[in-house]
Amino acid sequence: MVSLSPSKLPIPELHSYLLGAVGPRPIAFASTIDEEGRPNLSPFSFFNVFSANPPILIFSPARRVRDNTTKHTLENVLKTKEVVINVVDFNMVQQMSLASTEYEEGENEFVKAGLSMVASEEVKPFRVGESPVQFECRVIKVEPLGEGGGAGNLVFAEVVRLHLKKNILDADGGIDQHKIDQVARMGGNWYTRANMGMFEVPKPIRSKGMGVDKLPDHIRNSTILSGNDLGMLGNVEAMPSEQEIEAFIVENPGIRDLNKQNKGELIHKKAKEYLMKNEVSSAWKVLMLTQ
Repeated sequence: MVSLSPSKLPIPELHSYLLGAVGPRPIAFASTIDEEGRPNLSPFSFFNVFSANPPILIFSPARRVRDNTTKHTLENVLKTKEVVINVVDFNMVQQMSLASTEYEEGENEFVKAGLSMVASEEVKPFRVGESPVQFECRVIKVEPLGEGGGAGNLVFAEVVRLHLKKNILDADGGIDQHKIDQVARMGGNWYTRANMGMFEVPKPIRSKGMGVDKLPDHIRNSTILSGNDLGMLGNVEAMPSEQEIEAFIVENPGIRDLNKQNKGELIHKKAKEYLMKNEVSSAWKVLMLTQ
């Protein structure tokens, strides 16, 4: 047994131990707006439900460990006192991850992640149309837990309206735990799919993905590629060069045959095969044959 004192550990190391040991953690995909009405969307895995009467959800946007700065979500809820907490299912996990990219203030993560903005009924922040359950909330208080990097800020959010997609409900009107297909955070890059098990999603923290909005039209409007597929493609900083594409074709001569057939559908299906194996670079090189 390894025994450690938190006060003697560097904060990044302690942070890693905590996240690696405490899980699976549900994800609050929090939608807010700033004082100018600009949308913001970001996921937080320090989250849970704490009361049904009144209905209270709490999530915690922590101060960044590396430089002690605060996130736009925290700044927005302190000023506007409203938030929509969207539940994350497997079909949107890649887009959710892309939305965690630290884009500049005012950048719309809904657009960058290719997610639908749906007007709320009781609050101003938008709902995520793809989310199976959406909670419109008013913020009743924010409790800071410290002033240093890594310190949490507990956001107490009272649910004032909830929206549930009909396709996740059972015959009695309750939520079917298989149909909702939720995902949760583990340590590092790991997630878990409640009804399937663990899988990995590289965190887009060290770089800024171009975003789904920057994908070429033939990719963004594909009838073959899913939202998750688009999220993976949008998480790269730049499209492959002509030299990289040509080198890939030389190594994979069968790909050139797809191009000669001018079969866009086949090319998209081939790219999807690569994405299912997490080979995003290869998928990009296949897709760029149709440009």
